[in-house]
Amino acid sequence: MQKRRLGNTDLDITPIGFGAWAIGGDNWAFGWGPQDDRSSVAAIQRAADLGINWIDTAAVYGFGHSEEIVGNALAEMPRESRPYVFTKCGLLPGKNGAPMHSLTPESIRQEVEDSLRRLRVDVIDLYQIHWPAMPRQSADAEALEAAWRCLAQIRESGKVRHIGVCNFDTAELERIGQIAPVSSLQPPYSMLMRGIEGKILPYCESRNIGLIVYSPMQSGLLTGAMTRERIAALPDSDWRKGSVHFQEPNLSHNLVLVEVIRRLGERRGQSPGEIAIAWTLRHAAVTGAIVGGRSPAQVEGTIGAAEFRLSASELEEIASALPPSVGLF
Repeated sequence: MQKRRLGNTDLDITPIGFGAWAIGGDNWAFGWGPQDDRSSVAAIQRAADLGINWIDTAAVYGFGHSEEIVGNALAEMPRESRPYVFTKCGLLPGKNGAPMHSLTPESIRQEVEDSLRRLRVDVIDLYQIHWPAMPRQSADAEALEAAWRCLAQIRESGKVRHIGVCNFDTAELERIGQIAPVSSLQPPYSMLMRGIEGKILPYCESRNIGLIVYSPMQSGLLTGAMTRERIAALPDSDWRKGSVHFQEPNLSHNLVLVEVIRRLGERRGQSPGEIAIAWTLRHAAVTGAIVGGRSPAQVEGTIGAAEFRLSASELEEIASALPPSVGLF
């Protein structure tokens, strides 16, 4: 599988990586409903067998459970064939299963130790600040600077190889970049959330900041497997029940788009999900896309996006069906 260099790092990563959000289980506010841990481990192993060479997780996914599952899967693999591990800090267990935000240096130092223990690794390949603040608009510039200095110090200690951020805007990237280079940014990007196209994509491309985008299939909505009936039947512990993309008036527009990419995929022998992922990878600034998997079958259903490329006419066909962008940035 062809690889791409991640920003200013020495990491050559596959175009898609294994996303470990959903395998965190449903014991927190942003869970995806019940999940079988054995299926999670099998999904990670299948991804590695198919050539995917990086896993993206976070301490907050299931409040440590996702990292533990990733650690279990890695422990069963030969060391030389283990994927890179990317994880995140800044969100801690709060009240009623909801995360709370903390970027104090003391908290970050404890988080990295906890992540190393759960992942069962000696070093984390990419360590990221998960959010600048919660809510997003309340980011404190001085707190971000202190947190970024802390990550730079942790990198110097050898406990992490590279440092990056998630969900930052260009002003925040500019501010912390004066303290230490930013290796990567992880923003949301899909056919339904295109806000990064205006400023963030060209900013990162011009500064050699790697871009690993999340939710390219919009949390499963663009896989072609989601119907109104299935969405209505999602368990109450699945955060997507409250997502604007899964509710009207957006849902009707989004399902029309799904039919467009379904027909396109049928012509090319690709799943709708593979079309959606390939669409995000079309942009030169995007290094890789995070693709979640809860079972080996789900991994097998999206792996084709790593090599598949959309033609100019197909991109025009998709563009004519895109609904208004909804979401960050």
